[in-house]
Amino acid sequence: MTLSDLQLKKMAPKKTKFEVSDGKGLSIQVLPAGTKSWIFRYMIGGKARRMTLGRYPSMTLAEARQLHGAAMQEVERGIDPGTKKQEAKAVRKSAPTVADLLEEFWDMELQNKPSGKERNRLMVKDVLPAWGERKVATITRRDAVLLVDTVRERAAITANRLQSVLVRMFNFAAERGILEYSPLAGMKKKPEKARQRVLDNEEINLLWAALDLENMTMDIYRTSKLALKMILLTGQRPGEVCGMTWAEIADNTWTIPAGRMKGRIAHSVPLSNMALEIIEQARIYSGDSHFVFSSSHSDDGPMTSHALSKAILRHWSEIGFKEQFTPHDLRRTLRTRLAEIGIDDVVAERVMGHKLQGMLAVYNRHNYDTEKRQALDKWARKLRQIVGIEEIQAANIITFKRKVA
Repeated sequence: MTLSDLQLKKMAPKKTKFEVSDGKGLSIQVLPAGTKSWIFRYMIGGKARRMTLGRYPSMTLAEARQLHGAAMQEVERGIDPGTKKQEAKAVRKSAPTVADLLEEFWDMELQNKPSGKERNRLMVKDVLPAWGERKVATITRRDAVLLVDTVRERAAITANRLQSVLVRMFNFAAERGILEYSPLAGMKKKPEKARQRVLDNEEINLLWAALDLENMTMDIYRTSKLALKMILLTGQRPGEVCGMTWAEIADNTWTIPAGRMKGRIAHSVPLSNMALEIIEQARIYSGDSHFVFSSSHSDDGPMTSHALSKAILRHWSEIGFKEQFTPHDLRRTLRTRLAEIGIDDVVAERVMGHKLQGMLAVYNRHNYDTEKRQALDKWARKLRQIVGIEEIQAANIITFKRKVA
């Protein structure tokens, strides 16, 4: 029996790990957590050996078979490919390249942070092409300054974000004994002007019309349209909205797990009727995905906040805006509008998922779930007024109809 790409995609984890053979010692191992790894089992010197070739889907079936073929040839020549791989790994660890360092940084730190994927994306995009094959020990402070300056010519905010990741990664290298000290220690970022962009009523109305699923003149992926509406309705961070799963929704409440929150504390978001309607619309496009706002590029991956940013970057002028905006500006817009409609600051901050400060954080253990629901329902009513949507209620079912001018 040989494996197929379709089988690999559909292969679901079980309570215990298991392997499925592709033949001649090559198999795919599936762990209960869902991790899939390519395994090669072979005999050399009368001893059974086992080596991991890589992980699926990062390593495709075709790539695994190619590596497997090369490893089999080495076994036939009396060379132990597993030992050879370990020796090469030891050499890389003693004098790693920047690509090796980033891999270790991801495994040990980045993957456990809510913003880890975005930080890794910045490095893959701007650092690996320039430095990927260079030894970590050869990178100087001047190299970093010039690289960040190059990025700043394109995007000043991105340059600062990249610099922060670089500084942390080289501190990590020093902590792990790869370097004696970080050449980037004390490297200061260019000061950033805090964004103040808040959408006014006219802009909200323009945006809502552009995000209408029936608006075929606006070439924005439909799931992107729905995700942007959800940010404006709930005020949650773009990354948190993009990563929303069906399992996180129950009893008209969306509970974001601690691992996906910036503050590492689980956060409940009451869903207004408008938000629930958007979620039901997203179900049509989600298919079998675990994610409410599924990606158009991967089988069961979420949409990314980067995709939302790109959609706005391409279309903000076409929508009718005179000034560019970002997905995060929708979050700021909601926070500002909560204040405008009379929502108490403490309640508004809890809606946003912010921690209470000072003695309030120590002594006030109230969850504010009722107050948050009232606040978001009140905002939904205000939003309907702004965008011209009539509320029609009958038999405990609420539907929404856009007013015709």
